[in-house]
Amino acid sequence: MWPLLIAPDQARLQGAGKSVAVLTSGGDAQGMNAALRAVVRTAISCSAQAYAVSEGFQGLIDGAIEPMPWDGVSGILDRGGTVIGTFRSKDFLTRAGRLEAAFNLVSRGIDRLVVVGGDGSLTGLDVFAGEWPGLLEELERAGRLTARQRSDHPRLVFAGLVGSIDNDLVGADMTIGADSALHRIQDALDCVSSTAASHQRAFVVEVMGRDCGYLAVMAALCGGGDWLLIPEHPPAEGWQDEMCQRLRQGRQAGRKDSIVILAEGATDRQGRPITAAQVRQAIEDGLDEEARVTILGHVQRGGTPSAYDRWASTWLGYSAASHVLTCDDGPGPVFGFRGHQVVAVPLVEAVAATRRVPKLVAAGDYAGAVASRGADFATAWRIFNHISDPDAAQSAAALDDQAPAGRRRIGVMHAGGLAPGMNTAAKTVVRLGLAAGFEMVGVEDGFAGLAAGAVKPLTWKDVDGWSQEGGAVLGTRRWAPGVADLYAIGRAVEEGGLDALIVIGGWTAYQGVALMERERERYPSLRIPMVCLPATIDNNLPATQMAVGADTALNVIVDAIDKIRSSASASQRCFVAETMGRDCGFLALMGGLAGGAEQIYLNETGVTLDQIQADLAWLTHSFDHQNRSFFLAVRNEQANVNFTTEVLSHLIDEAAQGRYDTRTMRLGHIQQGGSPTPADRVLATQLSERALRTVVDQLADHSTACHCVGSDADGVQVTELAQAMRQIDPDHQRPAQQWWLGLGDLVGMVNRRS
Repeated sequence: MWPLLIAPDQARLQGAGKSVAVLTSGGDAQGMNAALRAVVRTAISCSAQAYAVSEGFQGLIDGAIEPMPWDGVSGILDRGGTVIGTFRSKDFLTRAGRLEAAFNLVSRGIDRLVVVGGDGSLTGLDVFAGEWPGLLEELERAGRLTARQRSDHPRLVFAGLVGSIDNDLVGADMTIGADSALHRIQDALDCVSSTAASHQRAFVVEVMGRDCGYLAVMAALCGGGDWLLIPEHPPAEGWQDEMCQRLRQGRQAGRKDSIVILAEGATDRQGRPITAAQVRQAIEDGLDEEARVTILGHVQRGGTPSAYDRWASTWLGYSAASHVLTCDDGPGPVFGFRGHQVVAVPLVEAVAATRRVPKLVAAGDYAGAVASRGADFATAWRIFNHISDPDAAQSAAALDDQAPAGRRRIGVMHAGGLAPGMNTAAKTVVRLGLAAGFEMVGVEDGFAGLAAGAVKPLTWKDVDGWSQEGGAVLGTRRWAPGVADLYAIGRAVEEGGLDALIVIGGWTAYQGVALMERERERYPSLRIPMVCLPATIDNNLPATQMAVGADTALNVIVDAIDKIRSSASASQRCFVAETMGRDCGFLALMGGLAGGAEQIYLNETGVTLDQIQADLAWLTHSFDHQNRSFFLAVRNEQANVNFTTEVLSHLIDEAAQGRYDTRTMRLGHIQQGGSPTPADRVLATQLSERALRTVVDQLADHSTACHCVGSDADGVQVTELAQAMRQIDPDHQRPAQQWWLGLGDLVGMVNRRS
């Protein structure tokens, strides 16, 4: 799949004679700078003139519109906020203000505009575009514009990007800044959890989001919350008692801490705001213990953007700039993500759908309000309510009452290389399985442990806190069984009384389960439902766009790139950074895109001597004539057997002839370590729920088919394992089609100046 709208060899034909302005408006959000950078550099790569507007729509009115060169957006990928400023302009709400804005644009020859802001900003943009012909007519009558200027700019061509940590745009899965805000919240919740457990204390944590509960729901899901209050689903009368009962059950089940997540816009069913102080008082009255309040506030908007908010915002900025350069008519869209693909959403429809949610709440249609937020939101809300309830007997209706009669045993295990988020997946499977009436069994040390019969029952308490932990508590090994090992595995399955198996891991997991499925005629005890859940930092598995662990690894890579860039700030230096991934270049390409790398070497695209010679010639010219002081190349660990990281470094150093120093950096296994990011925790939870549902369906239907779960633009999907394995390139152990591969051209357009 090649997602770019403008191919590099066509780019220069698209923008000649055109001018594009970009502004940021409303509340700031991490990733706005990445979007700004992409808009500017895409325009320049397409031979268009790029302009930046300072202080949002107010800058249009005040004429704060300046040409923005390529270097004007250098060094801003890792910066929070917006370097061109933002402002909530009251003047732009008036026709007189919009008249001045139109004049200032047309007088500079600009009729193409990209706006990064919230729904209010985008609504104002739509009004502005609708009035544009009338505004220019009025300016011509007043003698401020000529007839030629009016005829040369008959319409305002625009595109919107939603920059908001609230993630409140209906029709898109993620908005710019939401992922970074979740990082801030998750870090705070992990810290609060540790201090709360030390004192066996309850905490009330208030998060932002205005009228949208996205941050609260996802934070509770991935941060181990016990109770949740959101605007979309106001609690019923007497919620205080129900909340205290839930917290009390958690303590009785062995929890040492209690955390209540409160969205800032939460209300009761009479529309009265619920405050953190009210929640704290309810806990103290109901449990007779101290409670503490933490209001995170604007720290959620600050700091460096996450890896996702860099590469995704870059892609969005490119898409918006491409649209305004290639489209001359029609309504302007809002660009957003569904799954991991950019989509264009009609602006008017998106804003109307977003503003419909509070109306559903006011009408008492809480289920409709939750559903309107999208499948991810509704699924997360449902899963949280299941896994946070320690009383499994009260949750027997979980999973739509599909649990068959009898106490079935479901095994859960890891297999293959370590991936952050494996523990989150195991915890979710165990708690949902217990809630559905199953006996959950943990298999230790992967397939080797399964063959040895290393299984143990798992309780609700056993998996408490696993969401936050890196590593794999159950253990994992890079050992795939052969045919000779299946007798021992089959015997262990039979003696362990396993009725189904969920395997969390990478290629080792998929290969092992596929072999067990093929050999069932010889080993009848293996005729049980089995589901593979993708968990590998390599992101090289079929039937899924993302695997659990890949996002955490990307954030490690981007953090390392930020540090080496800072270390080189006082000198002229080139770095060649090596990422993991084996024959799959996902980490290298996406890490390089998010980190601002000028060149990326992948196994998929190959590395040739001619290419390296061209790179060295460009690099020498860049240092000599473009005031370059830093260069970064990112290399996939198996990009080429001969052109190793050291060889590339030596070649660059030889070409330098003293102009600059060259260094190498191998990130190694730190990419597999650390606490999983919010995205990996949420993905692990969603995939785990679907994996368990699949097992429940199979047991109910007396089916023994093997499947894998994965994510795509339509959400979580289930695929027959045999079908998924036919989608691979077996020589390189990666999918034959990789959605991210076409973004290599985007790297050239926004990271590397011609």
